[in-house]
Amino acid sequence: MPDVLVHTRRPGLLVAIAVLAFALLAALVPDLFTGQDPLAGVPAEKMQGPSPGHLFGTDETGRDIFARVVHGAALSLQATVIAVVVALVAGSALGLLAGFRGGALDSAIMRCVDVLLAIPSILLSLALVTALGFGTTNVAIAVGVANLAQFARLMRAEVLRVRSGVFVEAARAGGVRWTGVLGRHVLPNALGPVLALATLTFGTAVLEVSALSFLGYGATPPTPEWGSLVAGGRGFLATAWWMTTFPGLTVAAVVLSANRLSRAIEGDVR
Repeated sequence: MPDVLVHTRRPGLLVAIAVLAFALLAALVPDLFTGQDPLAGVPAEKMQGPSPGHLFGTDETGRDIFARVVHGAALSLQATVIAVVVALVAGSALGLLAGFRGGALDSAIMRCVDVLLAIPSILLSLALVTALGFGTTNVAIAVGVANLAQFARLMRAEVLRVRSGVFVEAARAGGVRWTGVLGRHVLPNALGPVLALATLTFGTAVLEVSALSFLGYGATPPTPEWGSLVAGGRGFLATAWWMTTFPGLTVAAVVLSANRLSRAIEGDVR
Protein backbone atom coordinates (compact mmCIF):
# COMPACT_ATOMS: atom_id res chain seq x y z
CA MET A 1 0.00 0.00 0.00
CA PRO A 2 1.50 3.38 -0.97
CA ASP A 3 2.72 5.24 2.07
CA VAL A 4 2.26 8.84 1.01
CA LEU A 5 2.38 9.94 4.65
CA VAL A 6 6.11 9.32 4.65
CA HIS A 7 6.46 12.20 2.18
CA THR A 8 4.47 14.72 4.20
CA ARG A 9 7.73 16.10 5.56
CA ARG A 10 8.28 17.58 2.10
CA PRO A 11 6.76 21.07 1.90
CA GLY A 12 6.12 20.79 -1.84
CA LEU A 13 3.94 17.73 -1.39
CA LEU A 14 2.06 19.29 1.50
CA VAL A 15 1.31 22.36 -0.61
CA ALA A 16 0.14 20.13 -3.48
CA ILE A 17 -2.21 18.21 -1.19
CA ALA A 18 -3.55 21.47 0.25
CA VAL A 19 -4.23 22.91 -3.22
CA LEU A 20 -6.03 19.76 -4.36
CA ALA A 21 -8.03 19.63 -1.12
CA PHE A 22 -9.08 23.26 -1.63
CA ALA A 23 -10.14 22.54 -5.21
CA LEU A 24 -12.12 19.47 -4.13
CA LEU A 25 -13.87 21.33 -1.32
CA ALA A 26 -14.62 24.21 -3.69
CA ALA A 27 -16.27 21.77 -6.08
CA LEU A 28 -18.29 20.04 -3.37
CA VAL A 29 -19.07 22.89 -0.98
CA PRO A 30 -18.50 26.22 -2.76
CA ASP A 31 -20.49 28.16 -0.14
CA LEU A 32 -17.77 27.25 2.35
CA PHE A 33 -15.46 29.75 0.63
CA THR A 34 -17.78 32.43 -0.72
CA GLY A 35 -21.32 33.57 -0.21
CA GLN A 36 -21.49 35.64 -3.39
CA ASP A 37 -23.61 34.64 -6.38
CA PRO A 38 -21.29 33.72 -9.29
CA LEU A 39 -23.96 34.69 -11.84
CA ALA A 40 -25.27 37.94 -10.40
CA GLY A 41 -23.37 41.10 -11.25
CA VAL A 42 -23.38 44.51 -9.60
CA PRO A 43 -22.92 47.11 -12.39
CA ALA A 44 -21.65 49.70 -9.92
CA GLU A 45 -18.75 47.39 -9.01
CA LYS A 46 -17.70 46.27 -12.49
CA MET A 47 -14.02 46.04 -13.47
CA GLN A 48 -12.76 46.51 -9.92
CA GLY A 49 -9.32 45.17 -9.09
CA PRO A 50 -8.48 42.73 -6.27
CA SER A 51 -9.59 44.01 -2.87
CA PRO A 52 -10.68 42.61 0.51
CA GLY A 53 -14.27 42.63 -0.73
CA HIS A 54 -13.41 40.99 -4.05
CA LEU A 55 -10.26 38.89 -3.66
CA PHE A 56 -9.87 38.28 -7.39
CA GLY A 57 -11.59 41.48 -8.52
CA THR A 58 -14.75 41.76 -10.61
CA ASP A 59 -15.52 41.33 -14.30
CA GLU A 60 -17.18 43.55 -16.89
CA THR A 61 -20.65 42.98 -15.41
CA GLY A 62 -19.63 43.31 -11.75
CA ARG A 63 -19.55 39.59 -10.97
CA ASP A 64 -17.10 38.46 -8.31
CA ILE A 65 -14.29 36.50 -10.00
CA PHE A 66 -13.31 34.61 -6.85
CA ALA A 67 -16.89 33.34 -6.55
CA ARG A 68 -16.86 32.33 -10.21
CA VAL A 69 -13.54 30.49 -9.82
CA VAL A 70 -14.80 28.65 -6.73
CA HIS A 71 -18.12 27.68 -8.31
CA GLY A 72 -16.37 26.85 -11.59
CA ALA A 73 -14.41 24.12 -9.81
CA ALA A 74 -17.48 21.85 -9.83
CA LEU A 75 -17.85 21.62 -13.61
CA SER A 76 -14.13 21.67 -14.33
CA LEU A 77 -13.29 18.89 -11.87
CA GLN A 78 -16.39 16.89 -12.76
CA ALA A 79 -15.32 16.84 -16.39
CA THR A 80 -11.76 15.97 -15.35
CA VAL A 81 -12.85 13.03 -13.18
CA ILE A 82 -15.09 11.68 -15.96
CA ALA A 83 -12.22 11.99 -18.44
CA VAL A 84 -9.79 10.13 -16.15
CA VAL A 85 -12.33 7.38 -15.43
CA VAL A 86 -13.03 6.91 -19.16
CA ALA A 87 -9.31 6.73 -19.94
CA LEU A 88 -8.57 4.43 -16.99
CA VAL A 89 -11.40 1.96 -17.52
CA ALA A 90 -11.31 1.79 -21.33
CA GLY A 91 -7.52 1.85 -21.60
CA SER A 92 -7.01 -0.71 -18.84
CA ALA A 93 -9.58 -3.07 -20.37
CA LEU A 94 -7.83 -2.92 -23.74
CA GLY A 95 -4.42 -3.42 -22.13
CA LEU A 96 -5.67 -6.38 -20.11
CA LEU A 97 -7.07 -8.12 -23.16
CA ALA A 98 -4.02 -7.40 -25.27
CA GLY A 99 -1.51 -8.54 -22.68
CA PHE A 100 -3.35 -11.60 -21.41
CA ARG A 101 -4.79 -13.01 -24.62
CA GLY A 102 -1.90 -12.13 -26.93
CA GLY A 103 -1.82 -13.17 -30.56
CA ALA A 104 -3.74 -11.32 -33.25
CA LEU A 105 -5.90 -9.52 -30.70
CA ASP A 106 -2.81 -8.11 -29.03
CA SER A 107 -1.37 -6.96 -32.36
CA ALA A 108 -4.63 -5.32 -33.45
CA ILE A 109 -5.15 -3.46 -30.16
CA MET A 110 -1.55 -2.26 -29.93
CA ARG A 111 -1.52 -0.98 -33.52
CA CYS A 112 -4.57 1.15 -32.67
CA VAL A 113 -2.84 2.29 -29.49
CA ASP A 114 0.26 3.28 -31.47
CA VAL A 115 -1.89 5.40 -33.78
CA LEU A 116 -3.51 7.17 -30.83
CA LEU A 117 -0.15 7.78 -29.18
CA ALA A 118 1.19 9.33 -32.38
CA ILE A 119 -1.42 12.11 -32.17
CA PRO A 120 -1.04 14.79 -29.46
CA SER A 121 -3.86 14.25 -27.00
CA ILE A 122 -5.04 17.86 -27.10
CA LEU A 123 -5.43 17.70 -30.90
CA LEU A 124 -7.24 14.38 -30.68
CA SER A 125 -9.50 15.81 -27.96
CA LEU A 126 -10.30 18.78 -30.18
CA ALA A 127 -11.15 16.54 -33.12
CA LEU A 128 -13.36 14.29 -30.99
CA VAL A 129 -15.26 17.10 -29.29
CA THR A 130 -15.86 18.71 -32.67
CA ALA A 131 -17.52 15.48 -33.75
CA LEU A 132 -19.41 14.95 -30.49
CA GLY A 133 -20.65 18.51 -30.08
CA PHE A 134 -20.61 21.16 -27.38
CA GLY A 135 -21.06 20.48 -23.68
CA THR A 136 -19.03 19.59 -20.61
CA THR A 137 -19.86 15.89 -20.81
CA ASN A 138 -18.72 15.67 -24.44
CA VAL A 139 -15.53 17.51 -23.53
CA ALA A 140 -14.89 14.98 -20.76
CA ILE A 141 -15.49 11.99 -23.05
CA ALA A 142 -13.25 13.45 -25.74
CA VAL A 143 -10.40 14.05 -23.29
CA GLY A 144 -10.84 10.58 -21.81
CA VAL A 145 -10.71 8.81 -25.18
CA ALA A 146 -7.71 10.90 -26.24
CA ASN A 147 -5.77 9.71 -23.17
CA LEU A 148 -6.73 6.04 -22.98
CA ALA A 149 -3.82 4.81 -25.12
CA GLN A 150 -1.21 5.38 -22.42
CA PHE A 151 -3.28 3.34 -19.95
CA ALA A 152 -3.60 0.52 -22.47
CA ARG A 153 0.14 0.42 -23.09
CA LEU A 154 1.05 0.50 -19.39
CA MET A 155 -1.55 -2.09 -18.42
CA ARG A 156 -0.38 -4.41 -21.18
CA ALA A 157 3.22 -4.11 -19.95
CA GLU A 158 2.17 -4.87 -16.37
CA VAL A 159 0.04 -7.85 -17.46
CA LEU A 160 2.95 -9.29 -19.43
CA ARG A 161 5.09 -8.97 -16.30
CA VAL A 162 2.52 -10.51 -13.96
CA ARG A 163 1.14 -13.33 -16.11
CA SER A 164 4.42 -15.25 -16.01
CA GLY A 165 4.32 -15.34 -12.20
CA VAL A 166 4.14 -18.63 -10.30
CA PHE A 167 0.75 -17.80 -8.76
CA VAL A 168 -0.77 -17.24 -12.22
CA GLU A 169 0.63 -20.52 -13.53
CA ALA A 170 -0.69 -22.29 -10.44
CA ALA A 171 -4.17 -20.85 -10.98
CA ARG A 172 -4.13 -21.97 -14.60
CA ALA A 173 -2.93 -25.44 -13.64
CA GLY A 174 -5.74 -25.61 -11.08
CA GLY A 175 -8.31 -25.21 -13.81
CA VAL A 176 -9.34 -21.64 -13.06
CA ARG A 177 -10.98 -20.02 -16.10
CA TRP A 178 -9.02 -17.26 -17.82
CA THR A 179 -11.54 -14.65 -16.68
CA GLY A 180 -10.99 -15.74 -13.08
CA VAL A 181 -7.22 -15.64 -13.45
CA LEU A 182 -7.50 -12.19 -14.96
CA GLY A 183 -9.79 -10.78 -12.28
CA ARG A 184 -8.34 -12.44 -9.18
CA HIS A 185 -4.64 -12.66 -9.89
CA VAL A 186 -3.48 -10.53 -12.83
CA LEU A 187 -5.49 -7.32 -12.42
CA PRO A 188 -4.83 -6.73 -8.68
CA ASN A 189 -1.09 -7.15 -9.20
CA ALA A 190 -0.94 -4.95 -12.29
CA LEU A 191 -3.08 -2.09 -11.03
CA GLY A 192 -0.58 -0.12 -8.91
CA PRO A 193 1.39 1.71 -11.65
CA VAL A 194 -1.84 2.27 -13.60
CA LEU A 195 -3.40 4.10 -10.66
CA ALA A 196 -0.27 6.23 -10.36
CA LEU A 197 -0.68 7.11 -14.03
CA ALA A 198 -4.30 8.09 -13.33
CA THR A 199 -3.08 10.72 -10.86
CA LEU A 200 -0.68 12.12 -13.44
CA THR A 201 -3.40 12.06 -16.10
CA PHE A 202 -5.65 14.04 -13.76
CA GLY A 203 -3.37 17.05 -14.20
CA THR A 204 -3.25 16.59 -17.96
CA ALA A 205 -7.04 16.26 -18.08
CA VAL A 206 -7.55 19.48 -16.08
CA LEU A 207 -5.39 21.29 -18.61
CA GLU A 208 -7.10 19.80 -21.66
CA VAL A 209 -10.63 20.28 -20.29
CA SER A 210 -9.76 23.91 -19.55
CA ALA A 211 -8.26 24.35 -23.02
CA LEU A 212 -11.39 23.04 -24.72
CA SER A 213 -13.54 25.20 -22.46
CA PHE A 214 -11.35 28.15 -23.38
CA LEU A 215 -12.13 27.46 -27.04
CA GLY A 216 -15.85 27.50 -26.30
CA TYR A 217 -16.65 23.77 -26.30
CA GLY A 218 -17.55 23.53 -22.61
CA ALA A 219 -20.36 24.98 -20.54
CA THR A 220 -22.56 27.70 -22.00
CA PRO A 221 -21.88 31.18 -20.56
CA PRO A 222 -22.50 32.58 -18.02
CA THR A 223 -22.03 29.22 -16.28
CA PRO A 224 -18.56 29.43 -14.68
CA GLU A 225 -15.86 27.03 -15.79
CA TRP A 226 -12.14 27.63 -15.40
CA GLY A 227 -11.27 27.62 -19.09
CA SER A 228 -14.17 29.86 -20.06
CA LEU A 229 -13.22 32.30 -17.29
CA VAL A 230 -9.74 32.64 -18.79
CA ALA A 231 -11.29 33.15 -22.23
CA GLY A 232 -13.75 35.71 -20.92
CA GLY A 233 -10.99 37.98 -19.65
CA ARG A 234 -8.68 37.89 -22.65
CA GLY A 235 -10.30 40.98 -24.16
CA PHE A 236 -9.53 42.99 -21.03
CA LEU A 237 -5.87 42.08 -20.44
CA ALA A 238 -4.71 45.68 -20.79
CA THR A 239 -7.25 47.13 -18.38
CA ALA A 240 -8.31 44.21 -16.13
CA TRP A 241 -5.45 41.70 -15.94
CA TRP A 242 -7.02 39.93 -12.95
CA MET A 243 -9.90 38.57 -15.03
CA THR A 244 -7.59 36.14 -16.82
CA THR A 245 -4.69 35.88 -14.38
CA PHE A 246 -6.46 34.40 -11.35
CA PRO A 247 -8.46 31.70 -13.20
CA GLY A 248 -5.28 30.84 -15.14
CA LEU A 249 -3.24 30.58 -11.94
CA THR A 250 -5.92 28.32 -10.47
CA VAL A 251 -5.63 25.90 -13.39
CA ALA A 252 -1.82 25.99 -13.20
CA ALA A 253 -1.82 25.36 -9.44
CA VAL A 254 -4.15 22.35 -9.72
CA VAL A 255 -2.18 20.85 -12.63
CA LEU A 256 1.18 21.25 -10.90
CA SER A 257 -0.20 19.90 -7.62
CA ALA A 258 -1.65 16.81 -9.31
CA ASN A 259 1.68 16.17 -11.04
CA ARG A 260 3.55 16.54 -7.74
CA LEU A 261 1.23 14.11 -5.98
CA SER A 262 1.50 11.62 -8.84
CA ARG A 263 5.29 11.58 -8.54
CA ALA A 264 5.01 10.77 -4.84
CA ILE A 265 2.53 7.96 -5.49
CA GLU A 266 4.63 6.59 -8.36
CA GLY A 267 7.69 6.49 -6.11
CA ASP A 268 5.76 4.51 -3.49
CA VAL A 269 4.40 2.06 -6.04
CA ARG A 270 7.87 1.36 -7.38
